[in-house]
Amino acid sequence: MENPLAELLPQFFHFTKIQTTQLVLLLGIIIFVGAFGGWLFQKLKIPQVVGYIVMGIIIGSSGLHILEPTVIAALDPISTVALSLIGFLVGGELKIKVIKKYGKQFVSILLFESITPAIIVGSAVTLVVYLFTKNFVQAISIGLLLGAICSATAPAATTDVLAEYRTRGPLTTTVFGIVAMDDAVALILYTIASTIVTPLIGGNAPSFGVQLLSIFKDIFGSIFVGCAFGFILSLICRKIVNEEERKLSFSLGALFLCTGVCSLLNLDNILAAMSLGFFIVNFTSAKTKSIFTLVGKYTPPIYVLFFVLVGAKLNVWIITPFLGVIAIIYVLGRTFGKTIGSMFGAWITKAPVTVQKYIPFCLLSQAGVAIGLSIAAGNDFSDSVGPQILLIITATTFIVQLIGPIFVKIGVTKAGECGLNVTVDDIRKTSAVKDVTWGNKSVCDKNSVAIVADTDRISTILNSFSKNQNLNYVVKSAEDGQLVGIIILEHLKKVMQIGDFAETMLAMDVMDNPSVCCKPNMLLPDAYELFDQNDIDCIPIVDENNQALGILEKTAVDHYLHTKIIELNRKVENME
Repeated sequence: MENPLAELLPQFFHFTKIQTTQLVLLLGIIIFVGAFGGWLFQKLKIPQVVGYIVMGIIIGSSGLHILEPTVIAALDPISTVALSLIGFLVGGELKIKVIKKYGKQFVSILLFESITPAIIVGSAVTLVVYLFTKNFVQAISIGLLLGAICSATAPAATTDVLAEYRTRGPLTTTVFGIVAMDDAVALILYTIASTIVTPLIGGNAPSFGVQLLSIFKDIFGSIFVGCAFGFILSLICRKIVNEEERKLSFSLGALFLCTGVCSLLNLDNILAAMSLGFFIVNFTSAKTKSIFTLVGKYTPPIYVLFFVLVGAKLNVWIITPFLGVIAIIYVLGRTFGKTIGSMFGAWITKAPVTVQKYIPFCLLSQAGVAIGLSIAAGNDFSDSVGPQILLIITATTFIVQLIGPIFVKIGVTKAGECGLNVTVDDIRKTSAVKDVTWGNKSVCDKNSVAIVADTDRISTILNSFSKNQNLNYVVKSAEDGQLVGIIILEHLKKVMQIGDFAETMLAMDVMDNPSVCCKPNMLLPDAYELFDQNDIDCIPIVDENNQALGILEKTAVDHYLHTKIIELNRKVENME
């Protein structure tokens, strides 16, 4: 079925061959509309990756045809780069101490969440296809192949949501472990299924032994290549520990070289990238591990391109009613299978309650490996069920790529893991002056001991200084409460040197005029900029009417930030 919208578009957008000017224009269109879609969906409280995919659907094969299939195919290297970046960052989460701690849990959940949906989807699809066609051989063939393919989970959309919502905790750790490994299970299941189907309906799929050897070569070859480049990168990074820009260049260069070598050798570039990240995070110095943060900062535009192209590839107009029914059965069976399989696997290994309850929410996305296996089925069984398998996986990918990220968000939100994977800089960027506390008191408090009247005696201030934590004071007018001055630690030191004469002095006698002030809603990065620009350690806090509200001390801000990090770490420890 053709899309009628295609005829309404100007020929200007009908790209078939990519020239330099067209390529730049296309990349601009993809990034701009993708970023807009991500921003819009984020405003709607929906993961931004859904917005990227929806915008891809709109401008791609199912929508306006701005991106034609030939153009999408020409942009495939972008997808390869994006998947390598995703694999590298996922590998950086697989620390050996985590694997030792959660190893049994990973394996149990992995096996049950892969095999259970394969059995359920295989059985349900076989039954439905037989009822439609009365052809048992065709029915069992489609059922076996779809059952094998459905076990794969897409790491890209899942990890993007985890990164967007800064998640951390046992559920997040488990999800990283599962999505890093279940594609290998899908490959083995497909090998078994295609070996059974080949003698039933014919096809050009190789024998089971040949396929199994190919899988082992792919897995172990990819791991070897990734670790080799990880070793080389670690040696280089030891020599440039403090050169962040150069470290980023070498890191991306090693990652892209690793991906290119895998492409030449027909190895799995995602697994190789994971192995590279795994080697760096486990076998290099702590300072070298900062490359994950550096690489992560440069991935957003690549992710936008990748997910928009994922959406652009999906063509819903080619689905017939029969294939639509099979696609629905596939999605429902896969969802049910992954739900009961993952929950059972978590239960028997006594995983944390949040993992047992919410791991199914995080395993619904399907993309790269599933599409790759459907293409393999299309080639292996091109004269029989192959084209149908390809169309069904295309249709189901369209569905689960839209709903999968939403359910990931629901799962990690219910597990209470959103916003826990943050640094001091993250908290500082999102905190305002009014958020800063010392103990259980805000620095914005009209009743604070750090606020004194201009007529208060210095002896009173010195007495307060010996009993409280603040080192500096703001001075307000005794008449109207407006800010009139500031007394810093250096002033108090000089007063104490005077001796008994200080007893007769008032606050107005030693105060200085404040060089700058801040409002309660000022963000902490702006406050730190005032600290640095004016070479000061404290800033008076005032309201719109210049009423003294308190004082912001640099030491208090630092204490607040580190306290928040400690609280987050304790929260994660309690979850485990």
